[in-house]
Amino acid sequence: MTALFHTARSAPARASSPASSPSPLLLARSHIAMVLGLLGGLALVFWLEGIDLSPRPAADAMAPFQAEAPLPLARPRALTASEQAAAAIAWRYFQNNISPQTGLVASVDGYPSTTMWETGGLLDAILSAERLGLIGPDEAEARLTLALDSLLHLPLTEAGLPNKAYDIRDLAMVTYKNEPSKAGIGWSALDLGRLMAALTAVRAAHPDLAGPVQALIGRWDLAQLLVAGELTGGTISQTGTIAYQEGRIGYEQYAAKAMLGFALDATAALDVTGQLVPRQAQGIAVPGDSRLNKNQVPALVTSEPYLLDGLEFGFDARSHLLASQLYRAQERRFAETGIPTAVSEGHITEAPYFAYATVWGGGQDWAVLTLDGTRMDSRRTLSTKAAFGWDALFDTAYTARLVDEVAALNDPARGWMEGRYEADGTPNSAITANTNAMVLTALAYRVAGPLTRMEK
Repeated sequence: MTALFHTARSAPARASSPASSPSPLLLARSHIAMVLGLLGGLALVFWLEGIDLSPRPAADAMAPFQAEAPLPLARPRALTASEQAAAAIAWRYFQNNISPQTGLVASVDGYPSTTMWETGGLLDAILSAERLGLIGPDEAEARLTLALDSLLHLPLTEAGLPNKAYDIRDLAMVTYKNEPSKAGIGWSALDLGRLMAALTAVRAAHPDLAGPVQALIGRWDLAQLLVAGELTGGTISQTGTIAYQEGRIGYEQYAAKAMLGFALDATAALDVTGQLVPRQAQGIAVPGDSRLNKNQVPALVTSEPYLLDGLEFGFDARSHLLASQLYRAQERRFAETGIPTAVSEGHITEAPYFAYATVWGGGQDWAVLTLDGTRMDSRRTLSTKAAFGWDALFDTAYTARLVDEVAALNDPARGWMEGRYEADGTPNSAITANTNAMVLTALAYRVAGPLTRMEK
């Protein structure tokens, strides 16, 4: 679908006079916005507490994944000394890479560019550092306030939505190479869903920031983000703006759940009916998508969205079952091959510098795919963030082994590395916001459960 978008302009305000006063609706609009935000939050609470607000997949769609019950979830507990040290190392990344001007964080150590996905990770990291006692409530609120103010003042694309990338020093819209882009390069519904998930957690942990959260969300033209309930991203080029359905199973439902918390009708994206198909990895059915990706290869399956769903929201019944299957396939690969396996998306240390290490992708299990669908299996990484994430959620003997395997993959002065390359055992030494945010979020989950919903 191709469309040109234009930023909506407000009509000039008319001066009031003794004979003319603002309408009651105009006076009440700020209260209406707040009520809508609270209703959105209430809808999300109902979802998390088991009232199913989404269409249910056909029973036979879930049947291939029900051979075993979902794995039991770990119970909250205090951190060990080594876990507390791990959290401090992860927080060091943010101390080093948050811009004092804007409060936003570099996506990669020392690289002054960010996306809305990494900004979601930043907010999670601040909340987690506060929960873990690495910073106090006053520092957490000050950091959150600065970041929210920057988000409120971001220049937007012509669609009225945040650009895919910004320079953290001055909030300028940029390309992924951090080159200035006056019009921007487009927007990502998934990235904005990731940010909205974190904003939900901010609103829950700091209710006094609900107003600023609602203000920045209210600036966006949300009608462009969801078309007929489907997540819609866009690419801007010299020839115009192309809008497209964005997201596949796992990522799609995670982002939709976040949008539900802001009273957006994302039920079509939340529904897996018609797309959910079983893919086989080590003889285990894992949740695949019948659709192709933009690069016309079969959609990939990886750990990332399921980890985020569990750590931020707490699993619903469906995501708990599907996440358990993804975890079991990785555990079985280790049992059958002796290769420690915890795969996810992440940065790599050679061009094109980002890849998806999959449980299943592009037509085969354990494929490593770049953004254009090229195979790079030599860069399969034992993922640091996946190790910490699975351990926090399921707390098995195997997840403890995974954490031991990555325990040395850090620089205490800079943060946690992406992981270890499977092919030759060398470190994947990229140090990023995403990995360090998930380490913090996983350890915060250890203490008190999901960021948005405290364990009873």
